[in-house]
Amino acid sequence: MAERMTYLLVDGENIDATLGTSILGRRPRPEERPRWDRLLEWAERAFEQDVTGLFFLAASTELPTSFVQALLAIGFKPIPLSGEGKIVDIAIQRTAEALVDRPADVVLVSHDGDFVDQVSALCDGSRQVGVVGFGEFMNSQFRNLPGLRIIDLEYDIGAFNSSLPRIRIIPIDEFDPFDFL
Repeated sequence: MAERMTYLLVDGENIDATLGTSILGRRPRPEERPRWDRLLEWAERAFEQDVTGLFFLAASTELPTSFVQALLAIGFKPIPLSGEGKIVDIAIQRTAEALVDRPADVVLVSHDGDFVDQVSALCDGSRQVGVVGFGEFMNSQFRNLPGLRIIDLEYDIGAFNSSLPRIRIIPIDEFDPFDFL
């Protein structure tokens, strides 16, 4: 039997769109995008086991070759997809559904509520499950799933080279009034 591992399912388009539209108000420059290698390193430390990073890409018109090569170089398995509709979402949903029957931990990198049912099925108590993104933009339905870890891409993982222009929402159990006095 294979050794237990963590699967990291990355919806890069969702992260990029949230970063651009909701945080920066413009298309992110390359230096403003997440350092994806830090996400892999964080997952290996946090889950104390090997990580398989699956990076789902819509490549209906053309494949971003240099980005795919960079992903391969840092240890991700790029999954270029083509077809109609929300092809990245469909592929991630199918992958999450397939992982329900495997003894594996799972981390989804997305804010998208389209994955709530699949993440809920994974939160069965037999594994560690996390969702990574920008905390204040996370779909609220994720917060109600028992045992799900919500992980902030900037604050918890440190995936950016500089601070982003955003306001951190403070969980009440972390609030200290002396931080503001």
